[in-house]
Amino acid sequence: MDTLANAAASLGDALVLIFHPEQLMFLGLGVLLGLSVGIFPGLGGIAGLSLVLPFMYGMDPVSGLALMVGLIAVIPTSDTFASVLLGIPGSSASQATVLDGFPLAKKGEAARALSAAFASSLFGGLLGALVLTFFILVAKPLVLAFGLPEMLMITALGLSMVAILAGRLPLKGLAAAGLGLMVGTIGEAGAGGSLRMSTYDIPYLIDGLSLVIVGLGIFAVPEIVSLLRGDRAIATSGQLGLGWVQGLRDWFHNLALSIRCSIIGVIVGVIPGLGGSVVDWIAYGHTIQTAKNVEGFGKGDIRGVIGPESSNNAKEGGGLVPTLIFGIPGSGSMAVFLGGMALLGYEAGPHMITYELDLTYTIVWSLALANVIGAGLCIVLSAPIARLTTIRFTLLAPFLFMMIAFAAFQSRQDLGDLVALFVVGFLGILLKRFDWSRPAFLIGFVLSRQAENFANSAHQVAAAKFRQGFEVGLGYVASPLVVVIFAATVLSVVIGLRHAKVILPEGNVATGSKRAPMVFLLAVTGYLVVAWINASRIGLTSDKIFPLTVGSITLLCCFALLVRMMLSPETDAVFADG
Repeated sequence: MDTLANAAASLGDALVLIFHPEQLMFLGLGVLLGLSVGIFPGLGGIAGLSLVLPFMYGMDPVSGLALMVGLIAVIPTSDTFASVLLGIPGSSASQATVLDGFPLAKKGEAARALSAAFASSLFGGLLGALVLTFFILVAKPLVLAFGLPEMLMITALGLSMVAILAGRLPLKGLAAAGLGLMVGTIGEAGAGGSLRMSTYDIPYLIDGLSLVIVGLGIFAVPEIVSLLRGDRAIATSGQLGLGWVQGLRDWFHNLALSIRCSIIGVIVGVIPGLGGSVVDWIAYGHTIQTAKNVEGFGKGDIRGVIGPESSNNAKEGGGLVPTLIFGIPGSGSMAVFLGGMALLGYEAGPHMITYELDLTYTIVWSLALANVIGAGLCIVLSAPIARLTTIRFTLLAPFLFMMIAFAAFQSRQDLGDLVALFVVGFLGILLKRFDWSRPAFLIGFVLSRQAENFANSAHQVAAAKFRQGFEVGLGYVASPLVVVIFAATVLSVVIGLRHAKVILPEGNVATGSKRAPMVFLLAVTGYLVVAWINASRIGLTSDKIFPLTVGSITLLCCFALLVRMMLSPETDAVFADG
């Protein structure tokens, strides 16, 4: 009871502080900055916070926190514009929104998609703050319950979403995910520092490829090229339509889905290291798994917007749990946020939760208020921003290419960023053309490094535990939490494979001649063979076991596809060629 009484008093003090005119002004300024950054594809919270970090010196601490919280809170809302109106992921947390949001905009239902998205984002942000208010008092044991085996299983759960997004041919989806995992291993290995598919003669590759570059290359570049070939505007009218009210109704009718996906967002946000790059895919997968009719997904189903958008805002609230309780950043943007707190004289950790609970609640409810302000501003700005879709695409494309190049260049500020964007963009065009699931590739890439790191670390600790005794080791690798997550992963794969043939991430791609799809498959197989041989020559087992295992499985998929190609007629789905 004393804990609740102290929490209530701290919450009251926090609300008084939040509604002080000066704090509201800085919160509003942060929201405006966040909107400005979020509208530009690919920039995201890390770039936005990095821009304001130099101004933290000498600022009033509470005002500085309001500015940073306002900025990070609204980016998952404003990045919806690029995803829905242009078909370009606004950030790593809005990649799944493209799958149904952009087709809705093409149908002339952009207002409906944006309205449902903003309502879902607002609700997710508020629910995240509400859960966080109570959760922060009991979160410590839960966060500590997630050891290495649990983290590995959560990563496996994320990878299981590939089953849903595999497309008409599960083998192609699995091969695309495997290719993404292998591309994710390029560079220095996390365990022993061995170089894989890279060399010191090309220093750029040592750190691997950036998620921003891969996300833009795989999704944005192919969509822009596709629209350029059509030589027309994205939409025939600059009017968003009369779907604002319909979008709100859609959200209200799917309130249970919004609640579930918001809770998923909070839970994924709580787990340090997973961050926003996977939460929208898990939410999108859950949306499909729990839907009665799945035929419309990937073609403009409003539920495909509501699920991911509810989760990606709630994730920000969840990400504050490890950040504030342990000083462990839940994502990249939270790492920069911790740096900003240090500049303001605050140190996140158990001390802050115990002795400065009012300040903690100020951060939490500033996040909620920023969501309200941000959603309102997004609705007001929707009409002028939507007019971009009426401009002939040959005129708009150079500007979009410039924005994408700018976002890619922010990754390392190296010319290699632009070369990497061009190469990955070309791969994205080919994946789209030959009906290889781009979402599956991206999920593989996103989870590659953490899957390898968690697997290596869990293996080392498990080996030590098993040396102490079989029961000790088994208790470590098969804890109740691991078993529950494993069961959820298996269920996800089974349900996903059942629905995969109906959900077509690349749409209905017609079949063509045998030559081009077979040449592309041979090129992918060739790369995988070279990557496998390269990994096999590494001395350290910890650095080569992951690429060798993934490479072997992916090569088996490719060989199976090759056999099918040789035995099937040109009308078979394996010869899809857009």
